[in-house]
Amino acid sequence: MKKNLIVLTTASILALSACSNMSETQQRTLSGAAIGTAAGVGIGALTGGALLWGAAGGAAVGAAGGYVYDQHEKNQSKSKTTK
Repeated sequence: MKKNLIVLTTASILALSACSNMSETQQRTLSGAAIGTAAGVGIGALTGGALLWGAAGGAAVGAAGGYVYDQHEKNQSKSKTTK
């Protein structure tokens, strides 16, 4: 358990350190994936499920949510500039 947490934390830190040259879409998708991963691990720990499956599922859902949010924000900014 402790070893998995250390591995996930280290992987998250390394992944987030490379965000400086990313577009807004990429940053929002990655942020969603990171939040989803944390939520998936948390839910897996609370329910007694497999942490890695929770992390993978949470990352997928979070990445999709971050991408959808980015597209929504882009559509909102386009509609404000055309009015």
